[in-house]
Amino acid sequence: MTMEQVEQVRRFNRTVAERVGVLHDHYLGGARPYGQARLLWQIGDEGTHDVRGVRARLGLDSGYVSRLLRALERDGLVAVEPHPQDRRVRTVRLTEAGRAERALLDDRSDALAASLLDPLDARQRDRLTAAMAEVERLLTASVVTVEVLDPDHPDAALCLRAYAAELQELFDTGFDPANSLLPDPGELRAPRGLFLVARLHGDPVGCAGLKLPTGAPAEIKRLWVSPGNRGLGLARRLLTELEERAARHGIELLRLDTNKALEAATRLYRSSGYTEVPAFNDEPYADHWFEKRLTQGNRTRPQ
Repeated sequence: MTMEQVEQVRRFNRTVAERVGVLHDHYLGGARPYGQARLLWQIGDEGTHDVRGVRARLGLDSGYVSRLLRALERDGLVAVEPHPQDRRVRTVRLTEAGRAERALLDDRSDALAASLLDPLDARQRDRLTAAMAEVERLLTASVVTVEVLDPDHPDAALCLRAYAAELQELFDTGFDPANSLLPDPGELRAPRGLFLVARLHGDPVGCAGLKLPTGAPAEIKRLWVSPGNRGLGLARRLLTELEERAARHGIELLRLDTNKALEAATRLYRSSGYTEVPAFNDEPYADHWFEKRLTQGNRTRPQ
């Protein structure tokens, strides 16, 4: 990144903070500052929520969330209680007064949004809302984390189950992981491989595996992004991360196979420099086979 880019981000942040009113002690003319109002809105007016999930969604530390919740609880807007199945876990829900204040917050937020659009003509409004949608998408992508996990980790297992369920629907023949060439997740566990999991606000939203067989090209397996989080560039990010990790292991050639039904994946591989080659395995679900030679400059021998 460049310093010009950093400065642009800072200018954007200052402009947004000024225009949406987060600098005022009483957000949107209400009785509380922005932090409390935002938490009240995030809890939502339906059902009970795990406090940890709310905290993860907002990216706040537990101490600050606890202080915000105490303030809202003191004003009679939320009820914080232990989870009925695990008293170590706290839950939160809006009271009737909390739902009423949240509804008022929604109305005032709508009015603020309208006030930002009102001075603009129709073309400018379209440009602004399109730019906002793009900024939202990119900012969401920027908070996704990627971590190496054991394939048996609950988040990894969740991704693999979702992956298999989606392929079962997409493939003409269905999909049974036991019939694939990778029936054993242990092949994606060190030292035989690795498994990446992408998380958004603490929830697993994608995965990708790398087989590192001795004396053979490495293979990319189980690259998947949840349908609701596609369009964030996560598949390409996971693919790039696997390539970089393969390079650090001294890998010279990467291979992968895919099914004809996975058209978006095929486009991703082609645009990422993978070349279609003759079949190099007898994977029953594969229709296309690809490989990519890693550049010498990107390869380093493992320490």
